[in-house]
Amino acid sequence: MATHFNGKGWPPGKDEAEGGQRARRATAAALLALAGLTVNPESVLAAASIDDVLSAVVGVTAEIPADARSAATLGTQRQGNGVVIDSDGLVLTIGYLIMESTRTTITAPDGRTVPADFVGYDYETGFGLVRAREKLGVKPLVLGSAAALKEKTPVLIAGYGGREAALGAFVVSRREFAGYWEYLLDNAIFTAPIYERFGGAALIDSEGKLVGIGSLAVGDAAGPDPLMPGNMFVPIDILKPILADLLEKGRPSAPPKPWLGVITREANGRLYVLDVSADGPAARAGLKRGDILLSVAGKAITGQADFYKKLWATGPAGTRIELSILHERDVRTVTVGSIDRYDWMKTATRH
Repeated sequence: MATHFNGKGWPPGKDEAEGGQRARRATAAALLALAGLTVNPESVLAAASIDDVLSAVVGVTAEIPADARSAATLGTQRQGNGVVIDSDGLVLTIGYLIMESTRTTITAPDGRTVPADFVGYDYETGFGLVRAREKLGVKPLVLGSAAALKEKTPVLIAGYGGREAALGAFVVSRREFAGYWEYLLDNAIFTAPIYERFGGAALIDSEGKLVGIGSLAVGDAAGPDPLMPGNMFVPIDILKPILADLLEKGRPSAPPKPWLGVITREANGRLYVLDVSADGPAARAGLKRGDILLSVAGKAITGQADFYKKLWATGPAGTRIELSILHERDVRTVTVGSIDRYDWMKTATRH
């Protein structure tokens, strides 16, 4: 099963993945048209350059053991996209495609299936790297910068498959993104209309440079009003400071942040526990579905992003975290022994 995420991070059902996403793309396109914006790949990048740029986008397939931590939510057969970023077959993708993988293959533009080796994964940014074992015969895509991407900036979204898999789109917002899986981006890129094959898709600017990697489909790409379906991309800028570490060590060298294994959702001004990761720190400390998180280390929580910031400010992985929670009408104090998330996952290793 190949799994992707919807706007809140949960895998979509079949109806949503097929008919629902087509309807949302039409809605976003209509809203963009009303704003006087057109979505045409040739309007983003010169037609003569498109084929050269798109040849760097490849298919990524990964096999995951049935007992992997992420198998239940992300599946054991994952398919998506990747982007060749050097002359030796280094492929950048979104990390959840290859997380805990035991076998990865790359589908080259000419249709060849090439085995690939795991190189690295960073759960803080979400980036993943693999390297093809054979020559792919493509020109790598140059890393650009997302710093200049503002609202209404035209961009090209590309998955594996050449022009038929390319979509002209626009940046519709730049803002903070908090994911339920203890994940936070300061300045994520949101685009519309929606691109269904978003996992590991390339976000390309008008110069033909890579400026982001596809992560999610969302229902509020432009913000809460008006609701506009689209995608969230991870800016390429945050790869550059950790790329050398990923290539050398498979992960960033900075001290890991404390991880609790708590899955949350912000609603009505409160932060609810939706679930806890099996055998994770939060589960061992007794947190349950339905608990409401009130404070971290004595500091009140004002939302999901605020929770992460205050959690990570307590110290590195291994720090004991004091949480105040509302549990079945009773306010309790719970101490959670945080860990390094890599120690909980069955992280893929270099072959």
